[in-house]
Amino acid sequence: MANQQLFLGIDCGTQGTKALILDAVTGQVLGQGAAPHTMISGPNGCREQDTEQWIDAFIQATHQALAAAGVDGQAVLGIGVSGQQHGLVLLDDQDQVLRPAKLWCDTETTPENDRLLAHLGGESGSLERLGVVIAPGYTVSKLLWTRDVHPQVFARIASILLPHDFLNHWLTGRHCSEYGDASGTGYFNVRTRRWDLELLHHIDPSGRLQSALPELIDAHKPVGRILPAIAARLGINPDAVVASGGGDNMMGAIGTGNIQPGVITMSLGSSGTVYAYAQEPVVSPQASVATFCSSSGGWLPLICTMNLTNATGAVRELLELDIDAFNALVTQAPIGADGVCMLPFLNGERVPALPHATASLLGLTTTNLNRANLCRAVVEGTTFGLRYGLDLLRANGLEARSIRLIGGGSKSPVWRQIVADIMDTTVICTEQSEAAALGAAIQAAWCHSGSQQSLSELCQRCVKLDPTSETRPVAEHVVASQQAYERYRQHVATL
Repeated sequence: MANQQLFLGIDCGTQGTKALILDAVTGQVLGQGAAPHTMISGPNGCREQDTEQWIDAFIQATHQALAAAGVDGQAVLGIGVSGQQHGLVLLDDQDQVLRPAKLWCDTETTPENDRLLAHLGGESGSLERLGVVIAPGYTVSKLLWTRDVHPQVFARIASILLPHDFLNHWLTGRHCSEYGDASGTGYFNVRTRRWDLELLHHIDPSGRLQSALPELIDAHKPVGRILPAIAARLGINPDAVVASGGGDNMMGAIGTGNIQPGVITMSLGSSGTVYAYAQEPVVSPQASVATFCSSSGGWLPLICTMNLTNATGAVRELLELDIDAFNALVTQAPIGADGVCMLPFLNGERVPALPHATASLLGLTTTNLNRANLCRAVVEGTTFGLRYGLDLLRANGLEARSIRLIGGGSKSPVWRQIVADIMDTTVICTEQSEAAALGAAIQAAWCHSGSQQSLSELCQRCVKLDPTSETRPVAEHVVASQQAYERYRQHVATL
């Protein structure tokens, strides 16, 4: 057993924290753990979390993963942390958290985002200056909101961190950030990989925000060693190295082996994401495409749809169906659901860009209104949104030879076939569905090796594809799906 190299991968998400133990020698995941978080929801789209919950969940999930793996925590050589992007954690000069963390799904700062976007010269101005179009979920509008709504908190800001930066700080005491997660802040230029200090100056001319910025480090650089007291609480080796970590999408890219051009990762979660690796920061003229930096040294053009399993879940609840019954009904209906089309915009939508849209059912007749068609229509409707996004990425020069599927929806063979047919591309699942936690553990192994082991070698060994999940498009399905997609596009155009 001496020939093991153990790494801990953590993914701190909206719903909870996942932990896994990876043996980087065999590429096997030895054990996993999970602990939930709760959300603080308020009026006007307020969505926040108590950072103490992240720490408690981190400890709980780690202990579970170590127990499940049946290994001694003293053998853990490194830790990597993946975190939900765009969230804001503010610390005072004593490193105490000033208020709950505002999250990526918080829309309370929409008026502040509108003001900042106007200051930047609209979408085109934002793209030109930052390489991304700032959206209400991004961190920058949260800073302006804090200034205006909580001036007494704003006056005490000594450190501005993203969720994964905060956890790295808890582990090591250092204030650091890395390029991937930083590119979702809205005060970072993705082309030059530098903070946009003028934008922070615009929010606060005193320079307070600039001095509160964390130090930027490269993806393969460690933040430092774990603090002895924290190592004791986690039950792991006090010499363990803490990797730079990154945002959940960046870590998901590593955890699906998406570190060179040609692979596309598609996540079917409560929201849907599609992203691919790019060697150059080719910024799309489309506001919906976010050209983030990757956490493996390149770029990661990405689109995110706001409605996926939340929409399929809503239809399942309405019809009182379990997953199996739902999937059976989806299969019974023909492609295109006999003309029933659902625009599943229950949360508004980013891709297509319809923030104020609501969901609708179209094309209903006395003959086609049945449960099977409704179930089929919601799966197709959410997948059409991802196809729309994939088309935007392809228009920007990305080639997709295969799609790697992750997230809850990827476990459904029915949905996999629908994705393959609508995208006209072969899809395959990774064996490890917790791609972000796996990516964080792989990145920790990369940091620990001092870059002797290249990241691609590690990914080849540790990212395993599930051959039984491979799903190829069927020619006649592709034709029928394309017709249904055109109909969806016409319906969207009328909005």
